[in-house]
Amino acid sequence: MLNEILYKVNITAVAGDMSVVVNDLCIDSRKVTKGSCFVAIRGTQADGHQFIEMAIEKGAIAIVCEQMPENKAVGVTYVVVADTSLAIALMSHQFYGEPSKKIKLVGVTGTNGKTTIATLLWKLFTDLGYKCGLISTVQNQIGDDVLAATHTTPDAIRLNELLARMVAEECDFVFMECSSHAIHQHRIAGVEFKVAIFSNITHDHLDYHQTFEEYIRVKKSWFDSLPKNACAISNADDRRGAVMLQNTEAKKYFYSLKTLADFKGKILDNGLSGLHMTINELEVHFKLIGEFNAYNLLAVYAAAICLGEEKFKVLQTLSMLTGAEGRFDYSVSEQDKLVGIVDYAHTPDALLNVLATIKNLRQGEQRIITVVGCGGNRDAAKRPVMAEVACQYSDKVILTSDNPRNEDPLEILRQMEAGVNVVAKRKCITIADRKEAIKTAVSLAAKEDIILVAGKGHEKYQEIAGVKYDFDDKKVMASMFELLER
Repeated sequence: MLNEILYKVNITAVAGDMSVVVNDLCIDSRKVTKGSCFVAIRGTQADGHQFIEMAIEKGAIAIVCEQMPENKAVGVTYVVVADTSLAIALMSHQFYGEPSKKIKLVGVTGTNGKTTIATLLWKLFTDLGYKCGLISTVQNQIGDDVLAATHTTPDAIRLNELLARMVAEECDFVFMECSSHAIHQHRIAGVEFKVAIFSNITHDHLDYHQTFEEYIRVKKSWFDSLPKNACAISNADDRRGAVMLQNTEAKKYFYSLKTLADFKGKILDNGLSGLHMTINELEVHFKLIGEFNAYNLLAVYAAAICLGEEKFKVLQTLSMLTGAEGRFDYSVSEQDKLVGIVDYAHTPDALLNVLATIKNLRQGEQRIITVVGCGGNRDAAKRPVMAEVACQYSDKVILTSDNPRNEDPLEILRQMEAGVNVVAKRKCITIADRKEAIKTAVSLAAKEDIILVAGKGHEKYQEIAGVKYDFDDKKVMASMFELLER
């Protein structure tokens, strides 16, 4: 019944019968069917209040909104709340039977590392013998069943529906990414987490959050909301690592490579064969590469211990795992031994981390050739910085299109070029066509050179003028390697 679904929602006004039985919840008027409850959300693109009449015409029997309509339809219940974004999250959790209370849910937030940490946790706990769910940028997964992912964190209805399905299929644990957008839009409100992890924070999504301070505040608000019986895990080496947990009631834990922490790591060796490191004095060799992955592994280990797993078994299992698709995903051409790396790095800090890792790994005369672009309809301030970072750490740079979306790709490239200084211009060229850019990078490479294609990682498409075309960096790189060796 409607009144039961609205149990935890702060209601300011009601018109109609609160005991009506609701068949489903909708925030998209186009998906409304007979018996739906339509919740009018004020989004960035459209205001759901404009579609209330359409929802009623399609069969909605209840409307949840922030302003009571002047003209009310007969037989329809209207409920006014202060914030419909928060309301739909709390309603969804109730509608689907409070699924997060019936599983052990682990969330990961931060600018970089979310996908790798969540995926490694899913792989780890699956190999430890548990049935697990995964909600990530790359894909959603229930046991061995893979479901397509359209957002880093699904909307509140889809999230709770997914969690309920995972409960029904007897998952023990669920590991999910929690984006700053999702936190700010209350998509995870009402959901109960056993463990919350903070990886790091750098400038990103300022097109949405406007200021870096607001971006930090949004991330922190999630930790502030955690209950006492949860565990909050943070990166002590990040400048904001301690700030994230300063007001949380959850049990606090820190991981670090550089300072004292509950989970202390030290890199002994870092090469293309993997990471050799100690974690709390225990020596382990991992298949993952780079300092940034050392942090990811520490976060995963910390979460596993907080969830009650045995340390030796955790490290033994972790040592066998590979990372998430499109994260430092590398291959080597047979003939010339060119190293091709595909990585999702789409922020200046992520790109710097990947390139710094490659620079430390290269040997002898190996050159670094970087292909990089920036997405359209996203934070434009980082575009010149991305180009600057690429030029600083590479021997050759090719600026190209990423997902221009609804922006002019040439204008995006012009903005990137602003970050290329006079000296760097000698080693930087611009090729708008991404396939042609990758082909050029391979043709410019000498034996054993390293080619980084950054920005899209796991994505299997390129979005141009609002249309998604098939495009896979890894497949394009492989095809270019094949052409080279014919």
